Amino acid sequence: MESSTQWLPAPPSPAADPPAPFGYEPAREQPETPGEDDRSTKSWLRRKLGAAGAAIAAMLAKLKLLLLVLPKLKLLITFGSMLVSVTAYSLLFGWDFAIGLVMLIFVHEMGHVIALRREGIKASAPTFIPFLGAVITSRSLGDNALAEARVGLAGPILGSIGALVPLLIYDATGHPIWRALAFFGFYLNLFNLIPLSPLDGGRAMAAMAPWMWVIGFAALAAVAIFFHAPIMIAFLVIGGWDSWRRWQRRRNGGPEQDTYYRVSPRNRLAVAVVYIGLAALLVVGLHSTYTFRGL
Repeated sequence: MESSTQWLPAPPSPAADPPAPFGYEPAREQPETPGEDDRSTKSWLRRKLGAAGAAIAAMLAKLKLLLLVLPKLKLLITFGSMLVSVTAYSLLFGWDFAIGLVMLIFVHEMGHVIALRREGIKASAPTFIPFLGAVITSRSLGDNALAEARVGLAGPILGSIGALVPLLIYDATGHPIWRALAFFGFYLNLFNLIPLSPLDGGRAMAAMAPWMWVIGFAALAAVAIFFHAPIMIAFLVIGGWDSWRRWQRRRNGGPEQDTYYRVSPRNRLAVAVVYIGLAALLVVGLHSTYTFRGL
């Protein structure tokens, strides 16, 4: 039997790539560089941190500017409150008297500021409250009752000297408004010598005789009744509460209270001489500037 073998044709080989044109080089795929994601993350963080740093720097610059302007803002508060008080007083007394009145209060308060700074205590500039005077703030009034008395009496002392200025101008000009201002200056400082805390006289009594706070309360009540001044009720409430609180602390005693109120007899006498002498001079000043208006 004739056998034959049939050979299957071989599969065609893949066609070879055509030759590239002369000078052409096909683009090669760049392998992925390890750590590329990390670099992009760091770049993003750097941008974010840079923006945050710029914001913080701008905030610090504004804070520095605020710290530089803050003292001027305090002065603006002082002068602004002075202007408000002048406006309020002018509704009753006129602009010229109102300006003089506020200046007399300012001189009185600056006596406290100067004394506090002499004691090494930082004090604010005065803030004016219409029809109530002015206030200053500080962390304390001194390390002991004697220092508190010095600070308290400094206001009426400088304020009384300030009241002499309109009196001298009145003697030179004869204009009644200066006499009225001098009278008010003497009255303001004598009123503050009422021996009731937190009035200046009450500060002096801390070193002289704290039991005088009771007499001061009675005296202020008499002034409120005699002059028909309802606004004195505010002073009575504040003064009564402050004096009661201090009296209770002193009565409970303790080393700290004993140290605070320990004043030598010589210093106690010095406070008494200044207090009584100043009060007497202010009474004379009031008498010399008082004008009786008959019916």
